[in-house]
Amino acid sequence: MDLGITGKRAAIAASSGGLGLATARALADAGVRVAICGRDAGRVAAAAATLPDDTIALTVDVGSIEGAQRFVAEATAALGGLDILVPNAGGPPPGTFASTPLEAYLPALELNLLSTVAMCHAAVPTLIDQGWGRIVAITSHSVRQPIPNLILSNTARAGVTGFLKTLATEIAPHGVTVNSVQPGLHATDRMTQLHGDHLSDAGKGQPTGTVGRPEDFGAVVAFLCSDQARFITGTAVPVDGGATKALQ
Repeated sequence: MDLGITGKRAAIAASSGGLGLATARALADAGVRVAICGRDAGRVAAAAATLPDDTIALTVDVGSIEGAQRFVAEATAALGGLDILVPNAGGPPPGTFASTPLEAYLPALELNLLSTVAMCHAAVPTLIDQGWGRIVAITSHSVRQPIPNLILSNTARAGVTGFLKTLATEIAPHGVTVNSVQPGLHATDRMTQLHGDHLSDAGKGQPTGTVGRPEDFGAVVAFLCSDQARFITGTAVPVDGGATKALQ
């Protein structure tokens, strides 16, 4: 299916691997020129080598406000403009309320809330000025159903979802849509490292009986960036194989 975004320009954060890279690949397959980033220059270069030759590879840590703003600015300059922004970042350390000190919350909020706010601050004026734009943030299905032992991530990602919903209603009249996608368990390198040979066993606990494929997740993000998705904004879409049991 032609998504109607050939020639558009996208900045995908934290995309040297995992779901970020899968998203960059799906957008590139749709004819979008992409800029990717990561903290490790070698990993970013290796990821870029799997994408089209015109891919922009940037070594930037988007886990801070400064890094998030710098990524958008450098990507916009290198691409000659910006049409699509995919905020994304790794997760904070695990922990419960009892095991998590108060001082751990500010870094977690910067990583999973304020970094997205900063990226949007850097990108939205450009998108509004041109009258077309897509923002699709990668968050977590924990927003709908908090995951045990992840109190920092649960807290920060719920906050960013509220921010994105508010932003969506404010900038919708300017032709810019804002959505988020909430992944569950997918067969990424990180999940393989965590579960090893037992990853398939973890998938058996999902309603679908398997873990998700990163390329399928990327396709969902790409669709939300499409011309056909112009009437979809303010949504938070779970892509978790039915794992979330909540109604909303």
